[in-house]
Amino acid sequence: MAYLELRNLNKIYPNGFHAVHNFNLDIEQGEFIVFVGSSGCGKSTTLRMIAGLEEISSGDFLINGKRANELGPRQREVAMVFQSYALYPQMTVYDNLAFSLTLEGVDEDVIEERVYKTAKILGLTDYLDRLPRALSGGQRQRVAVGRAIIRKVGIFLMDEPLSNLDAKQRVTMRSEITQIHKEIGATTIYVTHDQTEAMTMADRIVVMKDGYIQQVGTPHELYFSPANVFVAGFIGEPPMNFVKGVLKDGCIAFGDQQIDLGKKFADKIAGYEGREIVFGFRPEAIVLGKQDDSYQIGCNVELTEMLGDNTNVYITVGDRQAILKVDPHDTPDTDSNITFSIPYESVYLFDGETENVL
Repeated sequence: MAYLELRNLNKIYPNGFHAVHNFNLDIEQGEFIVFVGSSGCGKSTTLRMIAGLEEISSGDFLINGKRANELGPRQREVAMVFQSYALYPQMTVYDNLAFSLTLEGVDEDVIEERVYKTAKILGLTDYLDRLPRALSGGQRQRVAVGRAIIRKVGIFLMDEPLSNLDAKQRVTMRSEITQIHKEIGATTIYVTHDQTEAMTMADRIVVMKDGYIQQVGTPHELYFSPANVFVAGFIGEPPMNFVKGVLKDGCIAFGDQQIDLGKKFADKIAGYEGREIVFGFRPEAIVLGKQDDSYQIGCNVELTEMLGDNTNVYITVGDRQAILKVDPHDTPDTDSNITFSIPYESVYLFDGETENVL
């Protein structure tokens, strides 16, 4: 296992594009870290700088306290799993797993032992004599993961390894990779644009936007204590609802309705009179009907989506649109008028200019 330190890492390409800005992060031994964000946010570039596949423009990268900026990928003792399976099509599963060990000159008996042990962990024992084209997408991804873990290095890097799988295979592989991490215990950095993967797999999540870190925290911290509008809207499905308005007499307007924030949020909104703020609430945090210690809002139901365990209800409040997540047995009729409640503790307020949480 290894602990990593990233100090003010920057990546600037020859054309002047600044892909990663002042990236700072400490990663503990055996930790499972997930970089998440939209395409182009710099997460894969950061991973490639850690792997030694991209030159670090400025800053320091340390492995176990030693500067590693100038070390090549093999010297850093990292194993990487890419979005593409990158298997050798002419080799059997056994030979694909054994290939890196063969290059290192490992004894054949040791190779055989480690191949069979790795295959057992990944459920590939019955497929060792098959070529990659005879495997399903999920099985090929297992082989790709196996090629990484068989090397017994201290750092595993995974760049969107599940993006080529269908929804059911992704769910299966998520749990399998998490279980493998628990068994192997290597420090793991995983890149994805899928917030569900991040929430279900990570010890800590690094949310990135436009090359900057927006927030670092556990899934629980990011969900319940987002640092800004971007994190609040990125984490959670459906995303958080936001209403932007000017604070007037301690109130913010929902169309022709007003919510008096002064009663519960006087300390947070102090100094914001006449300024824009953003009122946020999660779709699943609401209660249909009226409830004590809550804000009540009337709305019109535009559309409903029955999803089995819940129903997404698309509503209009004045000129604002939002989504409510309700029990399927309580699904309201389309075009009906309903009232819902938002508990005080489920409300988030953000600065309208900086979009940081108040």
